Amino acid sequence: MSGAMLTTMLVLFAISIPVALAIGIATIVGIAGFTSFPMIVAAQQLFVALDKFPLAAIPFFILAGNLMEVGGISRRLVEFARSIVGGVQGGLPATCVVTCMIFAAISGSSVATTFAIGTIMIPALVRAGYPVAFAAALQATAAELGVIIPPSIPMILYGVTTQTSIPELFIAGFGPGFLIGGALIATVLIWCRIKGWGKEDGVGRLSFLTATREAGFALVMPVVVLGGIYGGITTPTEASVIAVVYALIVGMFLHREITLRDLYPIFRKSVISSSVIMFIIACAAMFSWLLNRQGVPDAAAAWLATSFDSPSAYLLVVNLFLFVVGMFVETSASIIVLAPVLQEAAERVGIDGVHFGTIMVVNLALGMITPPFGVNLFAAAQVAGCGVDKMIRPLSVFIAVVFACLMIISYVPAITLTLPNLVFR
Repeated sequence: MSGAMLTTMLVLFAISIPVALAIGIATIVGIAGFTSFPMIVAAQQLFVALDKFPLAAIPFFILAGNLMEVGGISRRLVEFARSIVGGVQGGLPATCVVTCMIFAAISGSSVATTFAIGTIMIPALVRAGYPVAFAAALQATAAELGVIIPPSIPMILYGVTTQTSIPELFIAGFGPGFLIGGALIATVLIWCRIKGWGKEDGVGRLSFLTATREAGFALVMPVVVLGGIYGGITTPTEASVIAVVYALIVGMFLHREITLRDLYPIFRKSVISSSVIMFIIACAAMFSWLLNRQGVPDAAAAWLATSFDSPSAYLLVVNLFLFVVGMFVETSASIIVLAPVLQEAAERVGIDGVHFGTIMVVNLALGMITPPFGVNLFAAAQVAGCGVDKMIRPLSVFIAVVFACLMIISYVPAITLTLPNLVFR
């Protein structure tokens, strides 16, 4: 059955059927041809996939991102990041990465980060002479930091599913997040030197003090959002609503860049963007549900859990396994189905639960930028007006960089565990 579904999906991709429809049709082929389920179950699973409270954060953070864009918050964050790293050749793409790292401390969602920062950075990179495919691929990759640097919706799901401390997982995410962010910055700076891009990137940037002063309200936003979460006052989803209210107040009454006339286009754009992404998530979750019903992930995880007794070998095989799973299965579904089995086996061979949880989240975050189901790719492609197929060449470089960081994170536990050990143990 899984072979027939995959073949159907690839054929539909080849004839340029939209990704969400291709996934949905392939799942319907599997239901109709290989199960006894009534077809009404397809509609039911589409609803069930979206009937999750944490997913409400996505449309709210997309709305917050659009309010931040029109209200000048995102622009000021970009100028602040540019004042730090924008003075060198390749400083503009480095600014994209740094801004995503800052915004990750607000959103908890890579898709929201893609929209909020991509609507500013992708056009800016293109105007500066960078290829649109490079700009879109960089934005999609840098935005995955939204689920690695806390707050992180996948980390919450992992903690709930495996009974692992969510505060420890959050703190553990800082080390990997900064490692990946630093590696991406180094990559784009070297790439720009080789290609000769970005020689004028430092022109017109503000001084650090000026940028900090102008971005004052924007820089308070992560404190408000993270303070509520770490203080136990709000969930990440509730924090997304606070982000909307904060962005609206700052944009309308403090920066005074949003008028009543701007609200309808902002809400309309947010609804359309949210609908596209949520439909992709729903179809991917339906596909994942059918695979799960057939026991494909369980069988693979059980084999992994019983076949390796060396920590290094186990981590290598699990990372390769999760990398492939992330290409085809939605992140939340992967965590819910696989995390309990894989973590139990990891702890049996002596791997710390917080360390393994961070590895799993970082690995599955790669799935957000790998075809065919990478939601960040579709979000960045929508913002850039660029086909996903055109992003593959630059994207392959960024995937290789993040995967190399994943290997370092896997085999150097101190990157993940130093902060949790200092704070909690």
